[in-house]
Amino acid sequence: MRFKKFEMDGRKRRLAKAHTIADLRKIAKRRTPKGAFDYTDGAAEAELSLARARQAFRDIEFHPAILRDVSAVDTSVEIAGGTSALPFGIAPTGFTRMMHSEGERAGASAAAAAGIPFSLSTVGTTSPEGVAKANPDGRNWFQLYMQKDRDKSMDLVTRAAESGFDTLLVTVDVPVAGARLRDSYNGFTIPPQLTPKTVLNAIPRPEWWVNFLTTEPLTFASLSEWDGTIGELLDALFDPTLDFDDLAWIREQWNGKIFVKGIQTVADAKAVMDAGADGIVLSNHGGRQLDRAPIPFHLLPEVRRELGDEAEIILDTGIMSGADIVAALAMGADFTLVGRAYLYGLMAGGREGVDRTIDILRREIVRTMKLLGVASVAELTPDHVTQLQRLVPRTH
Repeated sequence: MRFKKFEMDGRKRRLAKAHTIADLRKIAKRRTPKGAFDYTDGAAEAELSLARARQAFRDIEFHPAILRDVSAVDTSVEIAGGTSALPFGIAPTGFTRMMHSEGERAGASAAAAAGIPFSLSTVGTTSPEGVAKANPDGRNWFQLYMQKDRDKSMDLVTRAAESGFDTLLVTVDVPVAGARLRDSYNGFTIPPQLTPKTVLNAIPRPEWWVNFLTTEPLTFASLSEWDGTIGELLDALFDPTLDFDDLAWIREQWNGKIFVKGIQTVADAKAVMDAGADGIVLSNHGGRQLDRAPIPFHLLPEVRRELGDEAEIILDTGIMSGADIVAALAMGADFTLVGRAYLYGLMAGGREGVDRTIDILRREIVRTMKLLGVASVAELTPDHVTQLQRLVPRTH
């Protein structure tokens, strides 16, 4: 018996205690002001879409095979014309430097170290050039919200292309901002405003406020400044007239891969592929737009049958573990994106917290694959997973 060596670095010490994404969430909640944490953690209206998406992953049954050689497991996949060392990437998230001052640079550099793609949001708080500097040799993707000012939108797309971004995620599920009630109740604005309530909330979280007030001011990839709520910002920026003609026009402007993000029906999945998309992202925006929206994981098998094996399908919403990712791959996804899981790590410990998120998910993926008896992602099939039924439509 011997004494455990004491870790002097407080950040490393607390991150070492996190063994799941839920653990990182608890740390993030303790260390982040309520407004910023709730913006990340919350969803639209009653938050049913998010709860149902997470429940869908809980409602699965795995079917392991035995006596397979799983001494070595290959977690790499091909997606959007390139390789990812793991079957997930970092999803585009808005206003990221409000969660932690290191923001997108932490996410991009962690993605580079892990060999996975990083996605920058139109409403990110780091420029395409800044992300490229943090991830100069890795894969960067740009998520496009088409704005009412088309020239400004395409200027961002051009800057992303010139910075080496290889894939465009055209997001189509935000004709208007969802009712994110936690933000409304918190009075959450861009930039955050000091009130007696926020000052009281800041007292036990001094590190966040010191970092926020002493690092470079909050700037955005898509606008120079804003003073109002996030919902007002989205409604002012985004174009509700976006249609299939616009998608074709965007296709003409972009030489890389295009995935359409926010697909929530089988018919729309087929329509955007017929319109020239290279792939789709099955997503209900993490439950942040239309509450009671379809569950992407439930849609996945039918969409895969409709599109066939050649179409590339990325899935997000509700993913909180490596087992969730393995289940999605088995049911037909080619790749997945993680948003909240990444932000929980970021809030818990900056760049090192994002590294911890990736490490937790990697370990869970490898362990789940070994227990299923598969040595590569390509070996996963629907035979490995059953989606148990909870919400069954009534007949009319």
